[in-house]
Amino acid sequence: MFRFYWYPNCSTCKKAKKWLDENGVAYEAIHIVETPPSPEVLQEAADKSGLALTKLFNTSGKVYREGGYKEKIKDADETQLKAWLSGNGMLIKRPLLIGDRNAAVGFKPETYAAATASN
Repeated sequence: MFRFYWYPNCSTCKKAKKWLDENGVAYEAIHIVETPPSPEVLQEAADKSGLALTKLFNTSGKVYREGGYKEKIKDADETQLKAWLSGNGMLIKRPLLIGDRNAAVGFKPETYAAATASN
């Protein structure tokens, strides 16, 4: 079963959830703002997706822009990056899909197809 971190008001998240439902993928839906992923889960997502922690930031979000994170993340270490992300679910690029072997950040049907097929 996958863990699906999402924000119900997000149109991209809704598309991803619809894709999961239509493709019969079992998942646990977790509200990313009410229950943000822990630093350990964020590291797991980065490792399984092959992305750097900096790629987990929602760079188009208001919290990111207003918080000046574009500059802050340049000099931050992994511990600090994970602390910021786990401290505010609105900073995380969403949705976040994490399985036993794979993870996907954001939503693209082809990425979800690959992540769910080989999990």
